[in-house]
Amino acid sequence: MKIGIGNDHVAVEYKSIVRGYLESKGHEVVNFGTDSLERANYPEYGEAVANAVVSGEVDRGIVICGTGVGIGIAANKVNGIRCCTCSEPYSALLSRQHNNSNMLSFGARVVGIELAKMIVDVWLDGEYEDGRHQVRIDMLRDIEARQRR
Repeated sequence: MKIGIGNDHVAVEYKSIVRGYLESKGHEVVNFGTDSLERANYPEYGEAVANAVVSGEVDRGIVICGTGVGIGIAANKVNGIRCCTCSEPYSALLSRQHNNSNMLSFGARVVGIELAKMIVDVWLDGEYEDGRHQVRIDMLRDIEARQRR
């Protein structure tokens, strides 16, 4: 799988560890984040990864900031993105199974790196269940369509 990854200055180390972890599992990782510890603005990295997901440049995206919240909000501003901020594996799994999330965010100041790896694993392994959940995905797309007007 080709995965886009993005981060701000707070999450440089986490991005590096997660990137290496993903590559060790055979994934191709495209870096959209900063590699500098100088103050950086998370919205630009959330948007960059989200645009890559929507365009098909990458299959899914992972974004990391201090809490995962801000960068996730930025990603969700891009039509077609369903980014879930997760601090534990259960929500990550259900975000895939029920919401067909195409992006994941988490916080470098919130979760330990081993927990972050577990969250990433279940999120990547989770499969969308379709069926009754598709009605809600369609409703989300309708909201996006109305917002474009």
